[in-house]
Amino acid sequence: MINKDLLDMLVCPESHQPLRLAEADLVTRINRAIERGQVKNAGGTKVERTVDGCLLRDDEQLIYPVLDEIPILLVDEAILLDQLNE
Repeated sequence: MINKDLLDMLVCPESHQPLRLAEADLVTRINRAIERGQVKNAGGTKVERTVDGCLLRDDEQLIYPVLDEIPILLVDEAILLDQLNE
């Protein structure tokens, strides 16, 4: 998916914390919540497209979506994980 060398350089654009690839079970939970219409991004827009993967911030409070193998590192596109209520 994402080249290891590139991943080692990526940080959250807001807090500058390191990012890492999210585990498959977290991606599945996020996609289920998106399909149920329960997810908004940090900009307040409802997320309608499921993600291919996610980059998890070091504090595990939010993720940045990966779409078509491209990490979307825009603060407004981040997804706060406290929305995941299953």
